[in-house]
Amino acid sequence: MKKVMLKTTISLAVAMASTQIFASGFALNEQSISGMGTGFAGRSSSADDASTVVGNPAGMSRIKREQVTGGVAFIDAHTDISDASARNGGTNKGDMVPFMGVPMGYYVKPIDDQWAFGFGVYAPFGLVTDYENGFAGRYFGSKSEVQIITLQPTVSYAFNDKVSIGFGPTINRIDGKLESNLSLSPNPAAPDGEVKIKGDDTALGYNIGILVQATDSTRVGLTYHSKVKYKLDGDTKLSYSPLGPLGQQKFDASLDITTPESVDFSVTHQLDDQWTLYAGSTWTRWSRLKEISVENSGVPAPLNPAFGTITEEQDWHDTWAHAIGASYQLNKQWVLRTGLSVDQSPTNNENRSPRIPTGDRTIFSLGAGWSPTDDLTIDVAYSYLREESVKVNNNNGRQNYSAKYENWANGFGIGATYRF
Repeated sequence: MKKVMLKTTISLAVAMASTQIFASGFALNEQSISGMGTGFAGRSSSADDASTVVGNPAGMSRIKREQVTGGVAFIDAHTDISDASARNGGTNKGDMVPFMGVPMGYYVKPIDDQWAFGFGVYAPFGLVTDYENGFAGRYFGSKSEVQIITLQPTVSYAFNDKVSIGFGPTINRIDGKLESNLSLSPNPAAPDGEVKIKGDDTALGYNIGILVQATDSTRVGLTYHSKVKYKLDGDTKLSYSPLGPLGQQKFDASLDITTPESVDFSVTHQLDDQWTLYAGSTWTRWSRLKEISVENSGVPAPLNPAFGTITEEQDWHDTWAHAIGASYQLNKQWVLRTGLSVDQSPTNNENRSPRIPTGDRTIFSLGAGWSPTDDLTIDVAYSYLREESVKVNNNNGRQNYSAKYENWANGFGIGATYRF
């Protein structure tokens, strides 16, 4: 029973540690619809609207009018599961990610020629997977719902018309629910039980950035998003009828987890009055996720060896993401955008589970901005993501699950900026 519970609890930790289905480790990139159109190339140097609050706080110095930017990105994800094998059998439909939306909102107000204030609400990390009843890998993950919501008050200061800095503390709320099936017997006819875990916490972090107008046509930006340390408090519910009353338990659970810091560097270069080019790279310190330890309290003595302190290695590695993009100012009202990005996965073949069966990614993006008036801009974007095929191979001594996963997704975004 230790191994079954171990896998379920660790999967919760991993899911919670992950910042867009279009970013490594299930990190979320969808925090700007205009940025989505260029594949998030130039994220820390473009400062096109109030979403620069999260892209690069220093970019608020380029916002000359009070404005509000908001939007929502919709994610339509798909999976093909093949070459599946499980001792206890089951189905492998692969339709485990529901159609979902990722909202965002920002406000920026210039105070004077040097100071600006801003505020943002966005989701830096998230995960939803919900496999069908009878899924062959149900003992290693059947349902996952995890989200982090961030509030970020922000200030920026322009030293001159060339250099500005920005800083914003982040208030981060994490909530998670995980479910897996449980069986203590390798016999396929043995009844299943369930393990359900939930936890939450609120923790602080920060974003800081610098923006430099290197030449009249070129800007460079650098943004640092800090790590955030969480201590999740919640409970673990065990429901397994073959153990009788001992199999109906609820434990207090505590889990320490740190989401990783990242550094984003990008360049924006205006070729002429119509063409602008973007390029950028992001490094994320996923190697923080070496192992996870979960503390359960109030565990009866017969179950304590399995449910007291649970530890498992994850051995994730640091990742790089790279992006290039371009925009074309068709006329005063319309700007067209496109981008291409590649993103490494932090997982490895040994520890990969059905909850996060991801590989390296390639994303192609298109977008457009329409400004019917000087006060209003409406942005739309589309992204197509394709992952390399990866293998999952899990075994707890009683059940096993191995399969090949091929993932792809469509992303749709719509947003608006209103200037006062």
